[in-house]
Amino acid sequence: MSDGILALWPLASASETDWLAGLAQDDGLTGYEAPGLPDAAWVLGGMYERGATAGDSVNDAQSRDEHPGPGWERLRWADLAKRIGDPVVPQGLYPCFRCFPSMKGSDIKPGSIEGPAEGSLDRPTWDQLIRFLTVHSPQGAHTACLAYYNPIITRDFEKGHVRSGRLGDAQSLFDHPDILSTPSNLWATDRSWVIYTDYDLWATKVCGPRPLVEALLTDLEIEAVRLPWTS
Repeated sequence: MSDGILALWPLASASETDWLAGLAQDDGLTGYEAPGLPDAAWVLGGMYERGATAGDSVNDAQSRDEHPGPGWERLRWADLAKRIGDPVVPQGLYPCFRCFPSMKGSDIKPGSIEGPAEGSLDRPTWDQLIRFLTVHSPQGAHTACLAYYNPIITRDFEKGHVRSGRLGDAQSLFDHPDILSTPSNLWATDRSWVIYTDYDLWATKVCGPRPLVEALLTDLEIEAVRLPWTS
């Protein structure tokens, strides 16, 4: 299976990221954050809350994240924010470990909530996002794409890795045999949209046309928010 993933996504030239580097004015060490093109929203990583029948397993936050297992239910950021009186993402911040500062003073039991993966979307959210992009891309599953992995997650500190493939095969990138993160950037080769997952964040930024972003914000499966101070 792992060989099949790499065959579907062969290595491409590192120069494919030159346009992103120009947009972001950055070296891509943790990923390239593109500005809104012309609009952007953040897809929030999955959080889970355990019930009485849940097991005790806890996932490593700095690796690819799966659903925690039986007894755990998806917890929307908006629902947690309302419960403890915090904004979904505080003004001026990115979606990260600094969110939900009131958790420490709340009556939520320690260990009852599993936070989002850091530096990678969890599998359910990644799958949802790829399905969404497939529906909203003119070429659908046949959309040609490029995926960039930053030097930190490739452990190749001189450069990142770029791979080329089809959007219809992008869900398989979650199971990359050598990298425990979803791509730092994924974009359509026509540059109509680009997504960005920073090594230190709990969410993925989707940049693209306003109709695409509006559809993302109203999607029933994905939880997404606009953060104007990041665009």
